[in-house]
Amino acid sequence: MKSQSPILDPVPAVGTALVFDLDPDADAARGLRAIAKETAAGDVVIGIGEPLALALGARIEGLRSFPATSGVGVAFPSTQGALFVFIAGEERGAVLDRAMAIQRKLGTGWRLMEEVDTFKYKGGRDLTGYEDGTENPKDEDAARAALRDDGGSFVAVQRWIHDLERFEKNDVAAKDAIIGRRFETNEEIPDAVATAHVKRSAQESFDPPAFMLRRSMPFGTLSEHGLFFVAYGRDLDRFERVLRRMAGLEDGQVDSLMKFTRAVSGGYYFCPPLTADGALDLRTMTLPAE
Repeated sequence: MKSQSPILDPVPAVGTALVFDLDPDADAARGLRAIAKETAAGDVVIGIGEPLALALGARIEGLRSFPATSGVGVAFPSTQGALFVFIAGEERGAVLDRAMAIQRKLGTGWRLMEEVDTFKYKGGRDLTGYEDGTENPKDEDAARAALRDDGGSFVAVQRWIHDLERFEKNDVAAKDAIIGRRFETNEEIPDAVATAHVKRSAQESFDPPAFMLRRSMPFGTLSEHGLFFVAYGRDLDRFERVLRRMAGLEDGQVDSLMKFTRAVSGGYYFCPPLTADGALDLRTMTLPAE
């Protein structure tokens, strides 16, 4: 089976992330079927959250809701939605048109909980100026990390709000210490402190390893900005291992990123594989009859 194209594709120039909730009496199956062919164009990722799976009477092995996590002086909230949609594109207007069309097709009973317009910044950097996704696996390793054997994938998404004014008060050496990489070269600092983000999140340092494929993008305006974090994986356990270490639950050491950024949303979703014609393969789920 095929995977949804944007999972393995390079990060696009612009995008929009949408999270929908459900009214209790909504026809969940009808709405999902109505957008099942949107993935055929290769520019959309559709993810099913546990609330939608429960509304459909479907069981998806390995899917659960995002856990609200409290750490050492920090907290990661859960804002679990029913449906996650990411639209990739090269031009903002075209992406907006696609978002509007998908919302219309879903029909009544679907509430838009979160809408985040994302963009590529300086060739693939976070708004801090540091390169993002350096540790991403490549080629076949990327597919092995992100996809199940059937082409399906789990995705963890979070919206992080940066306090860039606070970050910029640090000199270059202090910024490098927070990230764990040299700004000028992007090289990892061999003797970085234990709280450096690189040390907290090094995927190969977990047992078992926590390899994921990140497709995060910056978002925002002058008044509010940050990173929309997106990580695809064969399972959700690997993401939780990283999150718990970042929160200091493993050894009491909190990720230095928390000095200038905070998570304000969090959700888990299952991205079904595709049929031969590019539509969502809903045979991986048990759906009520038409």
